[in-house]
This record gives sequence, C-alpha cells and structure tokens, in this order.
Amino acid sequence: MKIKICGITNMDDALLASEYGADALGFIFVKKSPRYIDPITAQKIIQELPPFITSVGVVADAAHNEVIELIETTGIRCVQFHGNELPEQLAGFPVPVYKSFRVNKGFNLQTLSHYKVQAFLLDTYIEGIPGGTGKTFDWKIAADAKAYGSIILAGGLTPENITDAIKIVQPYAVDINSGIESAPGKKDKDKLDKLFKIMRSLQSAMRR
Repeated sequence: MKIKICGITNMDDALLASEYGADALGFIFVKKSPRYIDPITAQKIIQELPPFITSVGVVADAAHNEVIELIETTGIRCVQFHGNELPEQLAGFPVPVYKSFRVNKGFNLQTLSHYKVQAFLLDTYIEGIPGGTGKTFDWKIAADAKAYGSIILAGGLTPENITDAIKIVQPYAVDINSGIESAPGKKDKDKLDKLFKIMRSLQSAMRR
C-alpha cells in the first residue's frame, strides 16, 4: 500500500516525510488553498527528493497548457485533478493523472466509470471547501469504488483512525494531509512518526 503525504510547503517537511518512507509527496498549486506552494519553490524541493519518491501536483480546473507548463517547470511526475474537470480534459498529458472526487451520501459511484485515469482519489465533501477538510466520509463507499479502479483514500485520515480506514477499504494508497499537521502547511514530526510506525506494522501484517 502506497503512502502519499500531501500539502508539502517546505523542504524540511518534504525530506522528513521522505526519510520516514513516503511513496509520494503532494504539492498544492491551487492558490486559494492554505497549503498553496508556488511552482518555483516546489521545483527546488522536488530537485532534492530521493529518486523513488513520486512528486504529485494538485490542480483544480486549470487549463491544459497551464498544467503542461507546471509539469515542465516543477518536474512533478504525476497530476491530481481536484476540480470539476470533465473526462475529456484529463487526456494528453506526459505524466500519469488521477481524478479526485469529493464524496457525500448522495455520491454516484458510476461517475467514476466515465474517467480513464490511473486512479481515483476520494475525499470528503464539505460545501465551499475543496479539500483538506480534516473530516472523514463513509469508508464503505470507498470500498465499493474499487470496482471502478485503484482507489486513493483521503479525507480526515490521522494516526488514530488509519488502521480502521485501511481495514475497511484496503485501498491502493492513502493520502494524508491535515491529520499530521501542527498548522496548515506545516507537518508535525511526532504525528508523522506515529503514522509511519502504524503503517509499517499494518504493511507487515498484510504480507503475512
């Protein structure tokens, strides 16, 4: 199971998460986000990452040429589309892409069938907040969503609830952001340490 630490805004957090064993780091290029990072700062961080860490750029309703320019400027190796993008808007990129959906009780899982992407990220729907809500949703929906492709589970994941979430969903990956922060955009070393100890234990148990 892959672990993505999202909302990276500084070099120290990026290197710390990498040292603990993150598979991917998320850089948010949505200006209204409290975890926004400008492309040049992200590029400098990405240059210093170990070779097997995937850098993910998070965008929302960005034009095709803007995303291409972002890829070329920063060196991101994957793009997460977190807006209201239509299926046809996610084609023609030189790196893998996946689509994020915000889930509530009325979410229609068949929507996923229209998107030809490498994975789906499921986050919690709260009106007016595009992501990083710190709130969970019904994980059984995410478990059912696996019928449509690889699922990245997000939304309010913390060291305290990650075990239950993984047991219920068994996702391809987990995406953790606000649950390991001391403040928006600043990761908490103790929470990271606790999270990765739990994840290593879970991964070891799953291999048995």
